[in-house]
Amino acid sequence: MALDLPKTIAAFVAVLVVGVGTLFALPELTPMAPMTTDTIMMMVLPSMAIFGAIMLAIGVKHGEYRATN
Repeated sequence: MALDLPKTIAAFVAVLVVGVGTLFALPELTPMAPMTTDTIMMMVLPSMAIFGAIMLAIGVKHGEYRATN
């Protein structure tokens, strides 16, 4: 499977949507409300995006290393 930039971005966004969407759906699935919408959008989503971008960069560099060695 050849991953180019559009496929990588689509997969990255899909992971973020699933993660944040699950937090939005959680109050309907359980009787408790773990976080407010403001907390999810202002704290969780940016931290997920930053952590994901860092892990993506490390993964790309590791893949480049493995491809050359």
